[in-house]
Amino acid sequence: MAFKFEKLQVWQKAVVLSDVINKLSKNFPKDELYVLTSQIKRAADSISLNIAEGSTGQSNLEFKRFLGIALRSDIEVVACLHLAKRRGFLANDDFERIYKLCEELLVMINSLRKKLS
Repeated sequence: MAFKFEKLQVWQKAVVLSDVINKLSKNFPKDELYVLTSQIKRAADSISLNIAEGSTGQSNLEFKRFLGIALRSDIEVVACLHLAKRRGFLANDDFERIYKLCEELLVMINSLRKKLS
């Protein structure tokens, strides 16, 4: 692997989340395409993209800043999950599975931020 971020487990898990969200959101109603579907997909993608962007050629302080953005995007995914569940687009078992993945990412991102201090 040529890039530093590709070796990071947190980045790899973020890519998995993005794949899960992409697949899941295909089942959302068509009238949500430019609303919740777009929002949750962009938020999920933002996690891995910010980890990647911050990891390469940046100072630890700058990397921590990008990790903070990734963390907020993870939280945004959770908020979108709640909306999707409340609107009946998401089964409870899917909600729980993806919520757990978001929690794991939260812990991993926070751990990496602390390590960079």
